[in-house]
Amino acid sequence: MMQGITFPGDGSVVLKDFPAPQPGPGEVVVRMRASGMCGSDLHFYRSAVSFGGSADTIQGHEPCGDVHAVGEGVSPDTASVGDRVMIHHYWGCDVCEQCRSGWPQMCDRGNAQTMSITTHGGHAPYAVVPARTLLPLPDGLSYKAGAAIGCGTGTAWGGLMRLGDVGGKSLVVFGQGPVGLSGTMLASALGARVIAVDVNDSRLERARKFGASAVVNSADVDLSATIADLAGRKGVEMILETSGVAGADALSVLGKWGRACFIGLPGEVHFRTEEQYKKQWTIMTSWTMSTIQQRRCAEFIVEQGLPIDDLYTHSWSLNQATEAYEWFDKQSDGKGVFEF
Repeated sequence: MMQGITFPGDGSVVLKDFPAPQPGPGEVVVRMRASGMCGSDLHFYRSAVSFGGSADTIQGHEPCGDVHAVGEGVSPDTASVGDRVMIHHYWGCDVCEQCRSGWPQMCDRGNAQTMSITTHGGHAPYAVVPARTLLPLPDGLSYKAGAAIGCGTGTAWGGLMRLGDVGGKSLVVFGQGPVGLSGTMLASALGARVIAVDVNDSRLERARKFGASAVVNSADVDLSATIADLAGRKGVEMILETSGVAGADALSVLGKWGRACFIGLPGEVHFRTEEQYKKQWTIMTSWTMSTIQQRRCAEFIVEQGLPIDDLYTHSWSLNQATEAYEWFDKQSDGKGVFEF
């Protein structure tokens, strides 16, 4: 038996007993080494209505660890005991166009499975997943880094890839929580001039350390005027909105021919076409990343020597789960991780 973290959906945590998983055909059991806490956890933690899962489902969709056991039909080239692995925490039918292109979360047949929602996640000592979800964890990365890349950091990377070539561009990153800080770090390494926006000065100070060229507390200034002064032009070229609450602010500073990617949830974006159509905007969304981009994100971080581990401000053990989520629910600090 083992224990795993579950959410009743009322702002509490319950550690429940589960049978230790065994791999079926095509599956592997991964021994968890790190399982990250993601901001989207809080939707499930706070409200069963928005959950979509079950109070008997183990939480955690940023898993990273070692292959512990291999099921029938899994070739050594796919997985061997002891392999250090990340997990793409979705899987689908494997047949449709979306699945075959590395986007199982968008499965055309509606068969997508998601760790922590439709199947057990990584907030437990072991998890069983299809072998095809595994990606190698580069030697230069810690398990904590691999966990972050599995969702939060990978989500920022996915948004930047949707925006396109950010090198040499002025890019405003709205929100400097773990996803926004990842966006600031990655975009800076890709050659963008990043302006980081938040309402929390301590988060903005961290953004400077992660490569922001300038920081703006949007609660203290005229945002449009300040951004125009920093960018040296009326309106910036690119926007990455990670907070889920700054849609109007983001569009207010986007210049002609601007490109904006919205990844923060819940997020609302409104504009009147008659007032904006002459600006020739490109507006897009992004949903985490493909299996291919998860691997490329990890490789880029190694190549650039980026300090992904520094995203974490707190590490916890499973028996500290209640304390961990009470802290995380305040959203006053950085990122947390369960280590095993």
